[in-house]
Amino acid sequence: METLMLALLMLAAVLLSSVIDQLVPKISSPLIQIGLGLLIALFASSQINITLDPDLFLVMFIAPLLYDEAKNVDKGALWKNRRPVLSLAIGLVVVTALIIGFAVEWLEPSISLFAAFALGAALGPTDAVAVASLSKDTDIAPRNKSILEGESLINDASGIVAFQFAIAAATTGTFSLLNASLDFVVSFFGGIIIGVALGYFGNFLVRRVRSWGLENTTFHVLFEVFTPFIVYLVANALGTSGIIAVVAAGLVNVISPRTIGPSISRMNIVSSSVWRVLSFALNGIVFVFLGTQLPKAMRSTWDDVSIDNGMLIGYVLLLTLIYVVVRFVWLFAMERVHGHKEPADRKPGWRADLHSALVMALAGPKGTITLAVVLTIPLYYLDPAKGMVAFPQRELIIFLACGVIVVTLLLATFVVPLLAPKKPLTDEDARCDETQVSLEILRSVIEELAARQTIENRAATQTVIHSYNQRIARIKGSNDIVDEPNTELRLRALEWEQDYVLKLIESEEVYPIVGYQYLSRLAHIENLLKHHAGRWSLQNAYLRLRALARTGWHRLLSGLPGVSPTERTQAIRALQISGSEHVIEKLQAMLTSPECDEPAEDVSALVMEYQRTITLLRNANPSITAFTNTADKAVDIERLGLRLELEQIQTRYEDGQLCRSSAKRLRENVYLMQVDLEDNV
Repeated sequence: METLMLALLMLAAVLLSSVIDQLVPKISSPLIQIGLGLLIALFASSQINITLDPDLFLVMFIAPLLYDEAKNVDKGALWKNRRPVLSLAIGLVVVTALIIGFAVEWLEPSISLFAAFALGAALGPTDAVAVASLSKDTDIAPRNKSILEGESLINDASGIVAFQFAIAAATTGTFSLLNASLDFVVSFFGGIIIGVALGYFGNFLVRRVRSWGLENTTFHVLFEVFTPFIVYLVANALGTSGIIAVVAAGLVNVISPRTIGPSISRMNIVSSSVWRVLSFALNGIVFVFLGTQLPKAMRSTWDDVSIDNGMLIGYVLLLTLIYVVVRFVWLFAMERVHGHKEPADRKPGWRADLHSALVMALAGPKGTITLAVVLTIPLYYLDPAKGMVAFPQRELIIFLACGVIVVTLLLATFVVPLLAPKKPLTDEDARCDETQVSLEILRSVIEELAARQTIENRAATQTVIHSYNQRIARIKGSNDIVDEPNTELRLRALEWEQDYVLKLIESEEVYPIVGYQYLSRLAHIENLLKHHAGRWSLQNAYLRLRALARTGWHRLLSGLPGVSPTERTQAIRALQISGSEHVIEKLQAMLTSPECDEPAEDVSALVMEYQRTITLLRNANPSITAFTNTADKAVDIERLGLRLELEQIQTRYEDGQLCRSSAKRLRENVYLMQVDLEDNV
C-alpha cells in the first residue's frame, strides 16, 4: 500500500510540475520535478526506500524513452551532422569516462578505478528533455541544436554500454582490453542488427495485419508501445545491447515507408498523443524519484565521518568543472575541424567557435539517463573469495552523480540563457508570429478532422472544415495576407483525373469515344487554368485523333451504330462522377499526409468543390431528415474541432511558438465559441 501511495504521489507531482512549468517558464521542468520530489521526501510520513532491479529499471524507463527519442528524431539533420554527433556521442563519452574515472579514483581512493569509470560513463549521456526545453528560451543556432539533439539520443546508448562494461569489471575484478573491445563490438553492432531486424519485422507484422482489413487503432498503438520492451528483452537474451537495439528499432520506425490514408493518420494522431503523455510521465517520474532519493543519499554520506561534508560539495563542483572543461575543449576542437563545412549556419572565426563551444558545453546537462543508469549499480555482488559483499561506496557514487545532475541543470537553466539570450521580438514580429501560428493551428485542426472522417460523417465533417476555411480566410483578410489561387494544386488534380480516365480507356471499362471526349474537356479546363484558352495542345490533338480512329474502328468491327447521344451523356456523367471520386480520394490522402506541403485550406476547399460536383451530377435531393442528421453530426464534430484547437494551442505554447498572453487570448476565443455552440444547440 505504501508503494502505491508513493507512486500516486509521484504522478501527482508530475502533473503539478506541468502546471508550475507554465507559470514559471524560466525554470526547467526537471528542476521543478526534483524540487517536488524533495518535498515528498521531506514530508512523507515514512522513510522512502525503494530498490528496483537494474534490468527492470532499464526496461521500464530507459527503453521506451530512447525508443520515443529515436522515433521522433530529425533523421535528415542527424545524417547531415553525423560526424560531430558521433564524435560527441562515442568519442566524448569514452574520454569523459576515462578522465572523470581517474579524477574520482585520485580524489577518493575508496572508490575502485572501474567503479569510478562507471560513474564517468554514467555522466556521459545528456538529457534530451532539458536540451529541448533550452531551445524555448535561448537563441541556439539550428545546427548546434540539431547536434545536441542527435548527441542526446546516441550517447545514451554508448554511455550505458560503457557503464555496463565498467560495472562488470568492478564486480569481477578482471579486465581485458582485447576481450572488452571484442565484446563491445559484438554488443554494439549486434544490437544494431537485431534492432533493425526486429524493427522491420514489426513493420511487416503491422502491414500484414492491415492487409487483412484490421484497421484497429488501439491494436496498432498498443503494438507500438509494446515494441521497445520486446526489442530490449530479445536483444539482451541474445547477448547484445538492448539499448542499442531499441535505438535502432526506433530509427527504423522513422525511415520505414508508410502508407498514406485516413486510418493511418488517425493512428498517427493517437500514437503521438500516447507517446507524448508516456514520455512526459516517465521522464517526470524519474526526476521526482531523483528528488526523493537526494535526502537519503545525502544523509548516508553526511553521516559518514570519513568524508568531510564540505569536501563532498567540493567533489561535486570539481567533477562538474572537469566535465564542463573536457566537453568545452572537445567541442571547440570539433568546431575547428567540422565547423568550416557548415558556413551557412555559423559565424566564421575562433571567437565564434569559442562562444558556440561554451554554449553547447553548458547546454548538455545530465538527467534521466544518468540517474536511471547509476541507480542500477548493484547493492551486492559475488566475490569469489568473500562471497556476497556490498558494492563499495555505492551511496557515495550515487550522491556524486545526483550532485552533478543538479549542478549541470542549474547551469543550463540559468547560465546558458545569459550566454545565448533569446532575440527580442518587436510588436510587429510578435503579431505576425501569432498570426502564422493561428493559421497553422487551424490547418492542423483541418488535417486531424480529415483524418477522422468516415463515410457516415463525411458531409458533417466537410461542413465543419468549410467553417475553418472561412476562419482562415478572415484571418488572412484582416492581416492583409494575399491569398493567391492555388493553380498548381488544381492542375495536379486534373492530371490525376486524366491519368485515371486513360487507364479506364486502356482497360476498356468505358467507351473510347466517351473517354476521349471527356479528356478533351479536361484538356480545355487545363488550358484555361494555364491562361491559354482556346489553344490546342499537341496532347489534345493527339487524343482527339486517337478517339476518332478508335471509334471508327469499333464501328467497323461491330457493324453497329455509334453510341447514342443519350447514352453518351449518361456515360460522361458517370465517368465524371468516377473521376471526381478518384481525385477526392487522392486529395484526402494528401490532406492527411504529414509530408503534404500544400495549405490545408486549399486542399479541403478543392475536396468540397469536387464533392459538390458529384452531388449536382447525381441530382440528389436530400430529405429534411438527412439535413437534420447532418446538422446533429456537425455539432459533435464542431465540438471535436474546438477541443483539437485547444490541444494545438497548448502544444504550440509548450513548444515556445506562442507567448502566454497570445495563448491565453486564443484559448479565450475558443472558449467563447464553445459557449456559443452550446447555447445555439
